[in-house]
Amino acid sequence: MAVVVQYVVVREGVSEKMVFTSKKEADAYDRLLDIADQMFIFLDAAGVKLGEDEREALSLYLAENREQAVALLRGGKLGAAAGKVEKSKKPARSKKPAASRNRTPILQEVAGGGK
Repeated sequence: MAVVVQYVVVREGVSEKMVFTSKKEADAYDRLLDIADQMFIFLDAAGVKLGEDEREALSLYLAENREQAVALLRGGKLGAAAGKVEKSKKPARSKKPAASRNRTPILQEVAGGGK
């Protein structure tokens, strides 16, 4: 009998459909979902008429592509290849330190057996 450790991201008491074999991957996915949740709230407050499914899809897309979105918001330009962002030639502004956030993702270990 083999024991397999799997990490399942649990949000609001519901297991996500993704199962991970490392804690690092599960934590990264949990952070991605946190960003998408915040983006969903941000888009909801925008007053743009989007259905819930569209806001959810857009939120997840922006969270998955956050580096490119941030670069564009900082004045970068979209490169010839989709998703590639070229840096602007403008001087960078000084960055303010981001507020750190202490949180522990809820992870669940699931034991499985082989025959």
